[in-house]
Amino acid sequence: MKIAVCVKQIPDPATPYELDPETHFVVRPNDQVLDDTDRYGIELALQLAEATEGSVTLVSMSPAGGLQGIRQALAMGADKAIIIDDESLRGSGALGTAKVLSAAIKGEEADLVIAGTESTDGYVGLVPQMLAELLGLPALTFAKKVEQADGGLRVERQTALGYDVVESPLPALVTVTSGAVEPRYPTFKGIMQAKSKPIEQPSVADLGLTAEDVGVAGSGQHITAVEPAPERGGGVKIVDEGEAHLEIVKILEQAKVI
Repeated sequence: MKIAVCVKQIPDPATPYELDPETHFVVRPNDQVLDDTDRYGIELALQLAEATEGSVTLVSMSPAGGLQGIRQALAMGADKAIIIDDESLRGSGALGTAKVLSAAIKGEEADLVIAGTESTDGYVGLVPQMLAELLGLPALTFAKKVEQADGGLRVERQTALGYDVVESPLPALVTVTSGAVEPRYPTFKGIMQAKSKPIEQPSVADLGLTAEDVGVAGSGQHITAVEPAPERGGGVKIVDEGEAHLEIVKILEQAKVI
């Protein structure tokens, strides 16, 4: 089974983010880490590949920097990586990201595409579904358990009340929730092997896309300003002498809650 896993390099969450004062985009340092939620998708891919003598390809759209996050993922056991780092990608929205990832994945002819439910530096949660639509694949989302079944997949899809059982033929796309599997730790051997594993870095043009498909032009949005959230004001203390409920009702009416 050929498996493509969508991963992302992000600034270290332990380090405060900075915004460019002109573009209002996040200033991404040269050294970035692997988004921690992607480890579950990588682990699932490795388990399925080991069971089917398959391969795992990492696909990422982010500034390459020192490739620290990609090397972390390769050290877990993935076979190779594709990272798209192009100046025209700055300011891309969810749809632009999905277009880039889908173009890269199409060239791999993957039997299965695995992604997290959302990235921890964006929290948009739309890219996997857009990606499935662009690739023409069924989307099996919020999977808390994935098994092979009759040449396809059997997924336990997490819901607010429990889980649904969903079956699908391959190829397909699956989004994995945190805790679906227990990610392995890279071994010393894996860390050393990661240094020599192939990493492809195609441009937007190499993928058959143009600047109008990605970046600010393709996002359909423009950030005009970023302002700090107002400080929380002090509350109102009401002494209950038997009619406190009337004061509460008055406050709620002023706030137009009732």
